[in-house]
Formats: sequence, C-alpha cells, structure tokens
Amino acid sequence: MLVKAIKTRPLIPPKDDLLSVIKESVLSLPEKSVIVITSKVVSIWQGRCVEINGQDKDELVKKEADFYIDKDKLQKNPVMLTIKNNILIPTSGIDESNANGYYILWPEKPFLAAKEIYNFIKKEFKLKNFGVIISDSHTTPLRTGIMGIGLAYYGFYPLRDYRGKKDIFGRKLRMSQTNIVDALSAAAVYEMGEGAEQTPIAIIESAGDIEFSEKDFSLADPLEMNINQDIYSPLLKSAKWQKGGGHN
Repeated sequence: MLVKAIKTRPLIPPKDDLLSVIKESVLSLPEKSVIVITSKVVSIWQGRCVEINGQDKDELVKKEADFYIDKDKLQKNPVMLTIKNNILIPTSGIDESNANGYYILWPEKPFLAAKEIYNFIKKEFKLKNFGVIISDSHTTPLRTGIMGIGLAYYGFYPLRDYRGKKDIFGRKLRMSQTNIVDALSAAAVYEMGEGAEQTPIAIIESAGDIEFSEKDFSLADPLEMNINQDIYSPLLKSAKWQKGGGHN
C-alpha cells in the first residue's frame, strides 16, 4: 500500500473552495485509489466556521453535540466529552488549530459531502472505481497520542468480512471484520500530519481487497454500532450523558 500526502495552498476560513484546490493540487489519480481529505478543509468549504472572539466554546460544543457530559462531572477535565454522529469524540470535533481565529466545526452531512467530492473527482479525473474518505484526528482511551478516523466515505464498502472463514489452524471466525475506513484514515492522517505541513489530502494506492461501488451508506452505515450491542456498552451507558443541540 502506498500513501502519499498532497501539499496544497492554505484553505482560508471562514469559507474557501475545496474543489478548486483538489483540481489544482492533485495532478493524477489512478483507478482503485482512495482519496482521504481532512474534515477541516471540508468544513471550511461548507463555511462551518465560527469566530472565536466573543463565542463561548462550551456552549458551542453543547449545541453541536448529540450527547455531552458537562465538565463539572469530569473532575476538572478541561475537555468536554461528546458523542456526535455516533462517534465518541472530544468537544464535538470542534478545532482551533490552523483556523486563523475561528472554531472549525465538523462538516454538515458529511456523507453527502463525500458523495459530492466523489462526483467531482469522477468527472474531473475520469475514474470508474475509487473511494473518498473524510477524516479527522481522534483520541483512543488509555492511549497517548492521536490517530485518524473516518467521519464519512463514498465509493466502496467499508468492511472486510472474515466471518465464516478459517484462521491458520482451521478455526472458523465468528466476529472478525476489518474496518477499512478507519484503517485507511489512520494511515492517511499520519502522512498528512497535525501541524503546519499544509497537506490536507492524501492519496492511497494499492490498498488490497476493497469492494468499490457507488452505494450510498448515509442512511444505514455498516460501521455504526448500536450502543446496546457495543462491547463497551457498560462504560458508555453508565456515563451521565445529556442531550445536545445536534440530537435528533
């Protein structure tokens, strides 16, 4: 597998044209590649930026969250824990880095954004089989550091299913599925970096065993896990979650 980060001009908040940046920065795309784009530039493209001056960040986090835990219940933790789009993420994904005086919110309707980017790339580069991922950085409980996670995707099936197959000793696998979206996002975000690299796009080539298709998973995401079926359910359900403004 080959992962290459693409340097671009800065996308300037509160709004900038991502599609023109893709056109001018990506010189070529091979068939069966996956294009990973950081959520921050997708949000800038959508104008999902709020001036920091005079804005209460905690209230903005609560407004954006589906569920949140108030700071006063977190033993003076400076970061608010939230669930947004069925993803456990600090501060509703709101970020201040590389934002030039703005809070950058998560993209609105990220699956539809991924599809729009896909359609643009398909037309511009004349591709038939490829994928798009919108990524972000994410923390892992009990681990230091951040890694990539996929917020949305289009153009391929997100799981590699091993259920029913046998391991090297002939034991039939009952539960194993590989999360392709987050695995590729982790590799891409590592290459794109977290500082002043100015590389918000990555191209992944030769990622094996991906089933490309144009099926829309926005209404039934195979990656989404019901909290009652999650192995971490005892921890997640015992937390004192409150409904945020993003909860439907």
